[in-house]
Amino acid sequence: MSFPQNRMRRLRRSESMRALVRETTLDPGDLIYPLFLCPGNGVRKPVSSMPGVFNLSVDEAVREAEEAAALGLGGLLLFGLPDTKDEQATGAWADDGIVQQGLRALKSSPAAAKLVLIADVCLCEYTSHGHCGIVQKNGDSYEVDNDSSLDLLARTAASLARAGADVVAPSDMMDGRVAAIRAALDKIGLINISILSYASKFASSFYGPFREAADSAPLFGDRKTYQMDGANLREALREIDLDLEEGADMILMKPAMPYLDVVRAARERVDVPIGAYQVSGEYSMLQAAFEKGWLDRDRAILESLLGIRRAGAGFIVTYFAKDAARLL
Repeated sequence: MSFPQNRMRRLRRSESMRALVRETTLDPGDLIYPLFLCPGNGVRKPVSSMPGVFNLSVDEAVREAEEAAALGLGGLLLFGLPDTKDEQATGAWADDGIVQQGLRALKSSPAAAKLVLIADVCLCEYTSHGHCGIVQKNGDSYEVDNDSSLDLLARTAASLARAGADVVAPSDMMDGRVAAIRAALDKIGLINISILSYASKFASSFYGPFREAADSAPLFGDRKTYQMDGANLREALREIDLDLEEGADMILMKPAMPYLDVVRAARERVDVPIGAYQVSGEYSMLQAAFEKGWLDRDRAILESLLGIRRAGAGFIVTYFAKDAARLL
């Protein structure tokens, strides 16, 4: 039937009616909150390009985690800023590494321990050159060597899991990393630790503020030889297939907003849990618009997250997690 018999506005007349027929919902338990851990005590250092985000010492991170748990968030994604860096990324896999310290402290807090603790597995924050693997010289240039990086990534994942991570999340984009990590975890008996693979991580300009927060900008070159070309959807789906074949339990799309088509295509292709990362550039861009008064803050936060959910993400990593939980 056509108008006037068919009136779509009938189902929009009130908030209760809109809620009744709403197709996509958002809950605090769908949200993962990233934290950046740094050495020291009582440290709460603002990240200038990300209003409301801080580098946190472990004691401050525990306080943040307890607040996140009280708000009903689903979990935390942990990154680390080490005391020192070297070419072997020692701080990433050392038993007393900053994230390992944080995991033990979070597990000792009854409130924080209720959250799913996800540890990012990458080397860029810990290497002196800022790349996500071992760098080798190739003639007059340098390149990240895939195969020699796998051992350090696997060692890092195992160290984080032993320290208390519920989930390890490789974000480096080295080929074969998921299989190497699964083998390393199984070898030490950690067969129940899940792998959340950044299966399609694009070489994006939207990571800029994160590199300040994590002090992870490369000293030379870029990451285009290992992070994905933003033009390639079919390649992203191949990456997803390969990571699942290697043993990934869940996959993560990164960034979210410019790549919602990838989230949708992945959701239609596979039946594993899928998340999306609303990355630092997306967050900072919205924060700048809020500061200027150009967007309604509360509505824009929830609308941006609802769009990611509608595209097919079961959970969302976002710096707005606490704000969104309060609004919900």
